[in-house]
Amino acid sequence: MDTVQKQDKEYIAGTYARFPLTVEGGKGSVVWDNAGKIYIDLSSGIAVNTFGAADDEWIKAVTEQAGKLQHMSNLYYTEPCVKLAKMLCERTGMSKVFFSNSGAEANECAIKTARKYAAEKHGADCYNIVTLKNSFHGRTITTLAATGQDAFHKDFLPLTEGFIYVEPNDTEKIEKVLFERRCAAVMLEVVQGEGGVVPLDKDYLQSLERICRDRDILLICDEVQTGNGRSGKLYGYMNYGIFPDIVSTAKGLAGGLPLGATLFGEKTKDVLTPGSHGSTFGGNPVCCAGAINILERLDENLLEGVRERSEYIFSSLRGAPGIKDVTGLGLMIGIETERDAAEVIDACMEKGVLVIKAKNKVRLLPALNIPTEQLEQAIGIIKEVCADKEA
Repeated sequence: MDTVQKQDKEYIAGTYARFPLTVEGGKGSVVWDNAGKIYIDLSSGIAVNTFGAADDEWIKAVTEQAGKLQHMSNLYYTEPCVKLAKMLCERTGMSKVFFSNSGAEANECAIKTARKYAAEKHGADCYNIVTLKNSFHGRTITTLAATGQDAFHKDFLPLTEGFIYVEPNDTEKIEKVLFERRCAAVMLEVVQGEGGVVPLDKDYLQSLERICRDRDILLICDEVQTGNGRSGKLYGYMNYGIFPDIVSTAKGLAGGLPLGATLFGEKTKDVLTPGSHGSTFGGNPVCCAGAINILERLDENLLEGVRERSEYIFSSLRGAPGIKDVTGLGLMIGIETERDAAEVIDACMEKGVLVIKAKNKVRLLPALNIPTEQLEQAIGIIKEVCADKEA
């Protein structure tokens, strides 16, 4: 254990089961530790470093803005957040944006907006929000309540009331709940990330969208992890032919800086009014400058590259020795292995590849522009580790 790791244990709250690795620097899809060992990073800060570590174009955009104005309160206008909001609306067809600092905050904003909309349109008793079992929406008290996994609830009761959990991909069940209960919204991830990288069925999502439209129940897509190009489309819902009323996103949006965004469709664009919501740091000029640079580069050519890399990973791993199943969408991939996932992750790290976990699966979240040579080398190591049953 090095000095950094010892002092971390002494001074930082013990909320993370960290790997015994102190990362000192990186460039693109490689990082190196404080002993100089190089790793191919297939985690990208849990889907945050959209173009990898220390991306030159991103650095230029961020440092230029930092040299002009690093922060100004939301009592005044600043250009970067307006430019970014305009770009997001034009690229998605949504109407307005609220900026925050994280995925959990973006989801809190979505929940507050849905409840306010429903109360004003349908009465104060119309507040329930339906979420899916196996979902994950954040670690605040309310987003924990929205999360459909008991394991995250047990130490923090009582949670915020008014959340109903249903099995995913069961149209009949969710339609029954929406008919019998007074519901403001349905909130879901089109790919359940922390739940094991499990995509929802297209027919289910399209049926659910229709049910919500018919009953004026808002559809909220949590795109914190699936968003910003990771799915092979700009946002994950775009793969399914649906159009939500509210979209939340964060993680890769600003390429490594803390920025969350809640996008509102036509129905919900004017629900929030002065004083009804806010954020000290939301729409920070430096973070927004980083996000503008990311979004400008997430063009169709880049997204096609994401889809091509995804196809390569799926075709390489499916049916390979020691691999039971491969799930996911785009560059958000889960690998069910015969060996314990934790063992696979440790063995990959030893061989110079960083991968992480989602439930019982090895999870891959590489930079969207990872070079082909590095990707092929990393996938080769993963296959080698998974096939090694003697380890």
